[in-house]
Amino acid sequence: MKNLTVELKEKKYDILIGEGLLDKLGELLAPFCQDGVIAVVTDENVWGLYRERFFSSLSRAEVAFEAIVLPAGEASKSLDGLSGLYDTFARLSLPRDGLVAAFGGGVVGDLCGLAAATWMRGVGFAQVPTTLLAQVDSSVGGKTAINLVHGKNLVGAFYQPKIVVIDPSTLDSLPEREVRCGMAEVIKYGAIRSTGLFASLAPSASPEPTEETGAALADVIGDCCRIKSEIVSRDEHDFGERMLLNFGHTFGHAIEKQSGFAPCRHGEAVSFGMVLAAGLGERMGLTEPGTADSLRRALSLHGLDADYKGELPALLPALSMDKKSGSGGVRMIMLRRIGEAFVQRVGFDEIKKFLANA
Repeated sequence: MKNLTVELKEKKYDILIGEGLLDKLGELLAPFCQDGVIAVVTDENVWGLYRERFFSSLSRAEVAFEAIVLPAGEASKSLDGLSGLYDTFARLSLPRDGLVAAFGGGVVGDLCGLAAATWMRGVGFAQVPTTLLAQVDSSVGGKTAINLVHGKNLVGAFYQPKIVVIDPSTLDSLPEREVRCGMAEVIKYGAIRSTGLFASLAPSASPEPTEETGAALADVIGDCCRIKSEIVSRDEHDFGERMLLNFGHTFGHAIEKQSGFAPCRHGEAVSFGMVLAAGLGERMGLTEPGTADSLRRALSLHGLDADYKGELPALLPALSMDKKSGSGGVRMIMLRRIGEAFVQRVGFDEIKKFLANA
């Protein structure tokens, strides 16, 4: 089992990574639920697969819990979804010393975290991510949010979990498309911070979590969590270095909004966004020539389409709603080269010109 620690100014928490941790979940979560109840927020797909293991683990630890099963998909990450959780918390009389556990992918984690942050001004929160994307990225660092019709993740809070429990065996049940989406975030980590990680992704053309690649994915999860925990420890609230984790997300979130947050998955949108950001950087003379092509090759090896086929100029209105926009432009995360990222303010006129000719 790997044990990483996120060290913040006012608190710290562990990220546990290991095969079989799902069966030890009861004993791992019990210390964070003092005579209260665990509200387990999950979706219908995850609960259908792991209900019995979850129930057995918490029962052995004599931990009381209530499962709140949501429809799978991005539509649950909404004001209606958040309101529904509040109604259930009220019905359960969820106390201040209770615990809310997110058991699922990024949608469940984001929604559940915001609900935990705001119910009774904050109750305990645990992350138990079951998708590759959530395990390498969204479960760590305390960003929680829901979507509005106006854009992605516009209502949210920074709210750190008390523990993150990652069992890579849950990847065995993932559809191939979900694994590909997770690999987009893995490639992002290599692109912004680790040439070694980026290079290690190139030899494998199979994104499926077979027995052989499963062990490799466990190491990759550890590498990504280590990089993110180090960055978050230095910049918890996204004012500086943490912004680099948004590489590919500025264009990516705009693409998600344009697609209605459904046909295009988050990882797929980030793939498009990384290539667009690298292309813009090359066009501006800020990024080493050939960087966008390096990203295309890495993404392609893991079954990801790298070039967005939609109307690029139509992304501009959504970009203006990005949380990093203002003063006639947006703070864009760019690459000097693979492994080295930086923040650059780019004017909307420059972006408009690029999108018109990309």
